[in-house]
Amino acid sequence: MRTTTLARVAAACAALFVAGAVHSATKEQLEAALSHDGLQKVKVKDVDAAYTRPGASLKGYTKVMLDPVEVQFSKSWDPNKTGSMFKVSASEREEIRKGVGEIVREEFAKQLQAKDGYQVVKAAGPDVLRARASIVNLYVNAPDTGGGAGRSRTYTASAGEMTLYLELYDSESGQILARIVDRRESRSVAPMMIANRVTNTGEAHDIAATWARILRKHMDSAKAGAK
Repeated sequence: MRTTTLARVAAACAALFVAGAVHSATKEQLEAALSHDGLQKVKVKDVDAAYTRPGASLKGYTKVMLDPVEVQFSKSWDPNKTGSMFKVSASEREEIRKGVGEIVREEFAKQLQAKDGYQVVKAAGPDVLRARASIVNLYVNAPDTGGGAGRSRTYTASAGEMTLYLELYDSESGQILARIVDRRESRSVAPMMIANRVTNTGEAHDIAATWARILRKHMDSAKAGAK
């Protein structure tokens, strides 16, 4: 069920965000996928789309259980290796996919636990929020899978883009509390930058940390009684 829903969201997001062109039917498809289980759309300025269960609150959650992060590439992503005429292999794609998933989970754990924050745990409990984060439509502009010296340098103004699909659950009852979708594109400060494994990894960490801080902010706000 989750895989089917994630696939629907990925397809709808891809059409929704391409070149800023929004088709009304696509909006309807995305909203249907995000609200199919009774969630209602709410305005959250930090993200592109947010849906919550009426009456639900993040107040009372002092710990977080983080699921492994699923990652799906954009269907249009079929790149050559950085500085090469050869395509990225299946094993290299899997390495990138796994690496991005680990980065996202790592940043959520880091940002949520920072400064006497929320303990990350492995078991459900009455005060445990379960977070299922997925990345859809991952597009890496200049994938660097390693290689020997002498390769040509590749310059790009952006390492790429990815879209977060985040579901928040009560860990004990399994009831979904919120669903969030947000697309982010990495950008360098300079007009162009050298694209390699280090810069790509750094950009992924930055985007993931931004998402994690947004969740942390809303949990802190709920804890303080604002929501």
